Amino acid sequence: MIVQTHAKDLKPVLMKGARAGLKHPYYLIVDLQQVIFVLSPGRNGKEFNKTIGYFSNFQSMQTYQCLYGSGILLMQRNEFEGAKEFKMVILNPGRQVLVPAGWGMCLVNTGNNFLVVLRNSLLAEFENTKPILEKQGLAYYVIEKKGEISFEENPSYSFHPQITTE
Repeated sequence: MIVQTHAKDLKPVLMKGARAGLKHPYYLIVDLQQVIFVLSPGRNGKEFNKTIGYFSNFQSMQTYQCLYGSGILLMQRNEFEGAKEFKMVILNPGRQVLVPAGWGMCLVNTGNNFLVVLRNSLLAEFENTKPILEKQGLAYYVIEKKGEISFEENPSYSFHPQITTE
């Protein structure tokens, strides 16, 4: 099954003032026990295209593997409805990332081509988008600034943890 997202689906998690510039930000190809994310290249205003993201209620790690393109996997751990930890992982073909149980995640396409990422589990019933929708995204937005990839704090969070890399 192929699920197509629309600009209006992404609008609630874009930074304030950003316009949803991509008609179809991303697609999900859903198979028996896996999901393939296909993110369109481009930006929504100055913010790079991304998925809505979700927090996992599953009690095990999930594996993400970049199949094509380049981008960033954002991971966030919340505590008391605020961000406690924030990690970013650069994605290139072949890169595998384990996302711990209970963490939030979001894929961001920072390249000029499609970003294609495989998740090893279907588990849609364990995806919780509510904390992300309530805060209009994760603690940081990935933006283009002077031709470079940069991070901008999401003002919906009172605390912004240091960004660590993995």
